[in-house]
Amino acid sequence: MRIDIITVIPDILKSPFEASILERAIKKGLVEIHLHNLRDYVSDNYKQIDDYQFGGGAGMVMMIEPIDKCISKLKSEREYQEVIYMTPDGERLEQRTANSLSLHENLIILCGHYKGVDQRVRDQFITKEISIGDYVLSGGELGAAVLCDSIIRLIPGVLGNETSALTDSFQDDLLAPPVYTRPAEYKGWKVPEILTSGNFPKIEAWREDQAYKRTKALRPDLLKED
Repeated sequence: MRIDIITVIPDILKSPFEASILERAIKKGLVEIHLHNLRDYVSDNYKQIDDYQFGGGAGMVMMIEPIDKCISKLKSEREYQEVIYMTPDGERLEQRTANSLSLHENLIILCGHYKGVDQRVRDQFITKEISIGDYVLSGGELGAAVLCDSIIRLIPGVLGNETSALTDSFQDDLLAPPVYTRPAEYKGWKVPEILTSGNFPKIEAWREDQAYKRTKALRPDLLKED
């Protein structure tokens, strides 16, 4: 998979891809991350990528021309399945979205800034708008990093145990069950006996029951009504 990220501040995005699982995925050649500084697509000496909005009002708006130049250049080199715009008023990121995007080969992610982008960018170039929550950040870079992490970890070969991603929270519209590790008893706090019983069918049944109970208590909105 290849992900091209268009940003005004590429330095913010370097760190997430230089450690842990994402770094290993890149070193294994399972994913390519390319950062594109939007100011490189501006010809004037001031490298201006934003301007006042027509009609007045507070806040600057990202201009269409440099975005058009960057996206057009990328699309002339390869085919992209999605051009994603990170925006607080987009579709909320959910596990099913990450699952779907992880099956693609090439993605473009545009990080918004200021008051957002010229609406013509959204009308002409963007195929999907994604939000990581109902709040506003200073820019789309952190949201783009979250989106990339949620996608890349699903690519076969990225995680040490490929079944791990399939049992994460939200994969089956349930929260994950409680998990434990050694020691089996610590300060009198014991691991549930079922988990050390060796009876794997009963362990799986226990985990399913616990997942359902946690979801019902904490996120009942995830449960599908009959």
